Amino acid sequence: MFDYTGHIVRASAGRDKGEVFCVIGMDGEQGRLLLANGKRRRAAHPKAKKLGHVQLLTAAEEYDHPAIRKLKQGEPVSDRELRRALAAFKEGFKLG
Repeated sequence: MFDYTGHIVRASAGRDKGEVFCVIGMDGEQGRLLLANGKRRRAAHPKAKKLGHVQLLTAAEEYDHPAIRKLKQGEPVSDRELRRALAAFKEGFKLG
């Protein structure tokens, strides 16, 4: 299975529909993405969502931020780093 860690996604289903998250890991057994945004969904308790319930906004290779690089290297990131990475992403790309 492809590793989506570090990708920026938008939830397309569920109560968090429309929110932007960062993929911080994968649940290989169930094939789910582990999502966090540093606010409602903290890195310590990520949201598990199926790949079909999210819209990929960018690949980890396309968006260069220190927090994303840490995720790709397997290092833990703080909620503050996630919030800053997502804020920079939203500022640089118009979501519509």
